[in-house]
Amino acid sequence: MPPTSSTSKVGALSTTTRVTNLDPDPVTRLELEKKEVLKFQASENSITPSNLSPLIPLLQHLRLSSPLEVNPSPSHFCSISISGIAEMDNRSAPTVERSDPPTRKPLWRSQAINKFTQQNLPACKPVLTPTWVILTFLLIGTIFIPIGLVCLHASRSVVEIVDRYDIDCVPEQFKSNKLGYIKDSSYPKNCSRTLKVNRHMKAPIYIYYQLDNYYQNHRRYVKSRSNQQLLHGLGSNKTSLCKPEQSNNGLPIVPCGLVAWSLFNDTYKFIRGKSELNVNRKNIAWKSDRDHKFGKHVYPFNFQNGTLIGGGKLNSSVPLSDQEDLIVWMRTAALPSFRKLYGRIEENLHANDVIVVNLMNNYNTYSFGGKKKLVLSTSSWLGGKNDFPGFAYIFVGSYCIVIAIVFMLLHVKNSRNTHVGYN
Repeated sequence: MPPTSSTSKVGALSTTTRVTNLDPDPVTRLELEKKEVLKFQASENSITPSNLSPLIPLLQHLRLSSPLEVNPSPSHFCSISISGIAEMDNRSAPTVERSDPPTRKPLWRSQAINKFTQQNLPACKPVLTPTWVILTFLLIGTIFIPIGLVCLHASRSVVEIVDRYDIDCVPEQFKSNKLGYIKDSSYPKNCSRTLKVNRHMKAPIYIYYQLDNYYQNHRRYVKSRSNQQLLHGLGSNKTSLCKPEQSNNGLPIVPCGLVAWSLFNDTYKFIRGKSELNVNRKNIAWKSDRDHKFGKHVYPFNFQNGTLIGGGKLNSSVPLSDQEDLIVWMRTAALPSFRKLYGRIEENLHANDVIVVNLMNNYNTYSFGGKKKLVLSTSSWLGGKNDFPGFAYIFVGSYCIVIAIVFMLLHVKNSRNTHVGYN
């Protein structure tokens, strides 16, 4: 294809551009563009708005270091000053980059972002007038106080018998050496306690053992177990956290760890008159624990066979999923004083009934200054005996009413002073 030529004249500037199929050398093209700009700057007196537009693509292509400045003046229609041309001499090989013009965001999106950043979006902005504040506090108080009274009544309706037996169940000759007594297996550990029922107790009656100053939440104690072994038995090798109760005589221990090793082993029997009360020890553990955390085909193995016995023993012919006293114990408590469910009495206890408790004082709490208590308790729709929710609701409700009264007095006083000032 033969070369073509085009001639354009802008004011005093006559530009002849030769276009060929082959691109010129970058350095040569840069020199040509610089000459065109210098010619244009020399003839700036004859520039008008109509002939300025053809040069805009050329100026944009140069990508100069400083922007184009247009300064209107009386003597010239416009004066164009371009800086940075000298810097182009120092470029050995310019890089020609062409970028698409930036896409504009829709106007509605820019307005939405601006409203969001300036926090001008539509919102509910209530006006907190004194009347509204006073009525709000009064409403909270009138709602919270009745709720607190109902919760307190439910808690007080629970009948509870608590008996501490760890001190009284130590023989007189061992009062000064309780630790020696509990460690000596040659001395009998049976003990008899008498409980009197002051109020009617409706079945089911829950039996708890309570331990005080017992830190089941200690980090080493909580981690000393193997959940995989409890679920899969000897097939699990992840028992490194069970030390020092990981193995005995070269054989693994199932269940391993300090939590299982320290299983509570005091036992209780309840007699009313001449008949023994039946204690139901089934379904005392969480169903999710029985079904998903303790294996139905996992049996105790080599458990409590060492020289140091920690707590109760387990029946090796019963799977772990059916040994609910172990499952209850393995759910560690968060506080140093806690209760754990022992069983349920499925018949009513009447007022003034006398209950004889024959217990075995086996568990060692004397080495760390712990306490052991036996608890018989009924329940309500709110659970066991707990006065805290009721008192909390009553306190908050009373506080809101007091605040409302104070605000009301201040509002009346300020209203009178404003009225007198206007008069």
